[in-house]
Amino acid sequence: MSTLSLRLPDSLHKEIRNLVKKEGISINQFISSAVAEKMSALLTEQYLVDRSKKGTKQGFFKAMSKVPSIEPENIDKI
Repeated sequence: MSTLSLRLPDSLHKEIRNLVKKEGISINQFISSAVAEKMSALLTEQYLVDRSKKGTKQGFFKAMSKVPSIEPENIDKI
């Protein structure tokens, strides 16, 4: 495990203290989770960009041909 010194504005630190108190977790746990969530979002975005480069129109139409042509249920209609 690594140690990281982090400078935060006082207002942000105060809000984090309030949130972790409500959640019953440590500031370390809160910041670790926040960093993990951000990393996940960025890595997912890059994964999707890389994956999209492998796609073709022919592959798209092949996949779409497997979707049945039926009316959506009422709950799914716009």
